[in-house]
Amino acid sequence: MAYLEARGLGRDFPGVTALNDVDIDVESGRAHVLVGENGAGKSTFVKLVTGTDRPSRGQIRIDGKDAAEHPDLFRYIAYVPQELSLFPHMSVAENLLMPFHASGHRGLVRRRTLEAKTQSYLDRFGIAAKPSDLVRNISVPDQQLLQIARASTNTDMRVLILDEPTSALTPVEVERVFRVVRDFHERGIGVVFISHKMDEVFDIGDDYTVLRNGKKVDAGQLADVDEDRLIRAMSGQKLELGTMFRPKVPRGKPLLTVTGLSGRKFDDVSFTLDRGEILGFAGLVGSGRSEIMQTIFGFLKARGGRVSLDGADWPLGDTTKSVAGGMLYLSEERKHHGIFPHLSLRENIGLSITDLTNSPLGISAARERAAVDDIIKDYEIRTASREKKISFLSGGNQQKAIIGRAMAMTPKILIFDEPTKGIDVRTKAQIYKIMQGLAEQGIGIILVSSEMDELRKCASRIITMHSGRITGDFDSATADSEQLVGAIFATETEHV
Repeated sequence: MAYLEARGLGRDFPGVTALNDVDIDVESGRAHVLVGENGAGKSTFVKLVTGTDRPSRGQIRIDGKDAAEHPDLFRYIAYVPQELSLFPHMSVAENLLMPFHASGHRGLVRRRTLEAKTQSYLDRFGIAAKPSDLVRNISVPDQQLLQIARASTNTDMRVLILDEPTSALTPVEVERVFRVVRDFHERGIGVVFISHKMDEVFDIGDDYTVLRNGKKVDAGQLADVDEDRLIRAMSGQKLELGTMFRPKVPRGKPLLTVTGLSGRKFDDVSFTLDRGEILGFAGLVGSGRSEIMQTIFGFLKARGGRVSLDGADWPLGDTTKSVAGGMLYLSEERKHHGIFPHLSLRENIGLSITDLTNSPLGISAARERAAVDDIIKDYEIRTASREKKISFLSGGNQQKAIIGRAMAMTPKILIFDEPTKGIDVRTKAQIYKIMQGLAEQGIGIILVSSEMDELRKCASRIITMHSGRITGDFDSATADSEQLVGAIFATETEHV
């Protein structure tokens, strides 16, 4: 039986229809996968069925009743967003059980009661933390599970919506999330699972709906379809999933040399990056991959070791000198560290291209518009206008804008940290092609990714990490998945 029903659901905004005539049923005890490219209407649908926005037309029924007439019914729908929405400076217990009404007496919080209740959830969800731990000190996978656990503290929950819950997790960590989802199934809770990862869609899903340009274009049971059909429905065209994006020109001389580098969460790391190479870094979340890159770039302090660029010592601990020297770091948290959400697309790009737009009288508006338009065209950024706020663009188009802005600064080295997190299949392929083209121009690229398929498609070599140490250096053309996964969990260095 469908516990959540959408009938003829539509939502209009000035000049655009974000959702049009969409029907979806979410049944108790089943996982309904919602897929579509960035901008297809998935987020709009979620806002409507969680009661955070009102439809322009159509009906939402919860437990057989019209939610417009009974808005209190939205309490049965729980939602876990893609971006972590925890309070990092508060404890696990405080994040889990806020607003504490079930953990005190007459408005007073009882710490013992709070932590006892929290421990039961930590045990059930397999979260490796103590109730008193600060959230900022626990791993990203545990934070993701904590968000799901927090949603489950809603005792009225009958439908749980998970938006890209595994976007930055490795396969082992994904399985932890899936165990929780399967437990919800057994308890009769319906799950809406939003994902761009096709293997996960078929692993966890029962039913599916495909949205494209705000419309439902396909729906049914996943047992009756294959991956190609879903991707064709999402994109409106056939995509070659097996395409490789490794640079097609020979690697040049060493560009970046890292020797004995130690810092936060890693120790004694050495590797080289050649000109025109895409060098992949694989490892569990918390293995030290991102910390190495942030130390090389200057965000974090090094405890020892040295780095050289083109044979000359590289100044560690100074991001300004890194940028001036031709090194750029593109963070996985693009909404926090990559864009200025309240500024337009033009303003976001224009901040970094002043060398192209300066005139004797200051910044030339005409030059800026022309330069921004060139970047929009060259990087195929989909937008109604250069003046549109960048926060209104899809994640994939935001990422392409960030890359275009970076390339206007003519870097020698680009460090990509989870560049396709939360991005649809077609846009991923566009970003892979951009990276390939940049490498073939002689730029050195480091690609940090939790997706093994992404690394094997794009990287010439893959370095694996475990507990802050390098455990393998592989030729991606010859290494298989078993070797790579084995090295991620290994403790001794292995070269293939």
